Amino acid sequence: MRRKYRFISLKNKIMVFFLLSILIPLSVMVVNAYFSSRQMLESKYSILLADVARQSNIRIEEYLRDIRQISLISSYGINSYISAVSQDNYPVQNYLRNQSIANEMQATQLLMNYITMKDRKISIYVYNMNPGNDLYISPNKPIDYAYEPRQEAWFNDFLESDDITRDLPTQKDRQVKGEGNWAIYNLRKILDMENGKLLGVMVISVDIEFIHELNKRMNVGSQSVMTIVDEQDRIMFRDDYGAIGQPFESIFPMGGHVDGGLDRQIVRVKGSEHMLIQAGFESHRWKTYLSMPMDDLTIEDGILKRNLWMIITVLLLFALVSTLYISSLITRPIKQLMRNMALVEHGKFDSLHPVQSNDEIGLMAIRFEQMSAELKQLVERIYEEQEQKVEAEIRALQAQINPHFLYNTLNSVKWIASMQRSDKIVEMTEALISMLRYTARADKGLVPVREELEHIRHYLVIQKVRYFNRIEVHVEVEDDSLLDQEIPKLSIQPLVENAIFHGIANQKDGVLTLEVRGIGKEQLRITVRDNGAGMSGEAASRLRERLAGSDAEGGIGICNVHQRIRRVFGEPYGVSFRSAEGEGAEFTLIFPYRPNEGGKRPC
Repeated sequence: MRRKYRFISLKNKIMVFFLLSILIPLSVMVVNAYFSSRQMLESKYSILLADVARQSNIRIEEYLRDIRQISLISSYGINSYISAVSQDNYPVQNYLRNQSIANEMQATQLLMNYITMKDRKISIYVYNMNPGNDLYISPNKPIDYAYEPRQEAWFNDFLESDDITRDLPTQKDRQVKGEGNWAIYNLRKILDMENGKLLGVMVISVDIEFIHELNKRMNVGSQSVMTIVDEQDRIMFRDDYGAIGQPFESIFPMGGHVDGGLDRQIVRVKGSEHMLIQAGFESHRWKTYLSMPMDDLTIEDGILKRNLWMIITVLLLFALVSTLYISSLITRPIKQLMRNMALVEHGKFDSLHPVQSNDEIGLMAIRFEQMSAELKQLVERIYEEQEQKVEAEIRALQAQINPHFLYNTLNSVKWIASMQRSDKIVEMTEALISMLRYTARADKGLVPVREELEHIRHYLVIQKVRYFNRIEVHVEVEDDSLLDQEIPKLSIQPLVENAIFHGIANQKDGVLTLEVRGIGKEQLRITVRDNGAGMSGEAASRLRERLAGSDAEGGIGICNVHQRIRRVFGEPYGVSFRSAEGEGAEFTLIFPYRPNEGGKRPC
């Protein structure tokens, strides 16, 4: 029973299809564009902040390298391009050996020059390791003479080490009075140029305000906050000096030690997300972090959303208008074609209206008009074919009567011969009747080997009579179960006929041998062998070419048998032979071995 469906016009279907085909990709594209743009925005800021952090680290290390150069030159000479041995004047070393007023004035003037060169951002302290006074030069704040650095752990650790110079992370400069004296220390041992003994230790206190000055030049801090941490992840610089010395995780808790291999992280602090970029120093085990609130990205994110919504609105309007136009353009000729079909349904073949369309629908309309024009001719043709079918059935009935008439006639001949006791005629007639019945039987193509050999036996009865019993026949069957194997009908008889007519027909002692053998459980081999004249080399080559080539089609002989076996069983099977002139011939049929299923042949 035909199921009824609710009618939906093609125009509505086209509109829905076009709108969905536009809306779905558009939605995917917009969502992908939004997230891709946001990722690009984050990536842009990540790259920008990472570059700023690296450049800031380079500038800080260059500044500290200059400080180390100042401590080196002031400790061992005046000019770094002149070897220390070639100089006679070492003001700092002279002061450490002899605290005269002249030596103190020279050392103070030298160190003050370097302080001025660095915009008075540094203080220099020279601690005498021999009996004598220390030298303190601070351009901005008063000296606290009560402070003794020799009792500090960092001072003694430096003296006990093999280092000549060392940079210490940010700590309070207690050598001067006041609050918030955060500084980075450069320590250098001053060794006697004459005997290498330790004369003193120079400490250059670098006010961390110099980092602010460097950041201003690079415009760092307009959208981000810089934090520098030491090797123990303790803060050594931040705009909020109150955080100096605290663990970095106290500001940005990240659930464990910060992995130095990560350049970019998103960290949630007090309910808001921050982008955290880190960059390591080259010469120090310090790291710089630049953090920027993710909310700062929402400004550009809002502009992006607004632009995307404008694009979506314009595209939707365009999609709606274009869908209406295209659906009307497509359905108008289809409706006209449907009206023409209704006319044809009522037999009005000559009342069709033209369909104005220059696309596939127009071509379909033209084909429909041609089809309707040929419909009458088709009806007449069907009537003629029905008449021809009746005539063919009558001829087929007559063809069935003819073999029966031939069987009845041969049976009459057999009866007359038996009445006259002509045994040979009776035997030949019985064999001929059996052969005709076998060949005319309506088989599906495959017969047991047993029936095929029975047909050969009848055929040989006639041939023995013809050749006055000069043909000796041997049939050898390896196993009776092989007789149930099925092969194409009339596969053996053409080879036997070929062996008689072309091999042993003119011999007095002709021998024909048939062998049925199995090759394991995979193949069945039937051999037809004679001791006749054999074939010349040219004739054998010609036959092999016919068996291997396309001209083997047609005929009822060996090539026909070969092609029929190939069509049924495939390429590996068929006819092969060997023959030599004067030595007879041997033809072999190869079939697949198929397990017998209850002795029944396939239909």
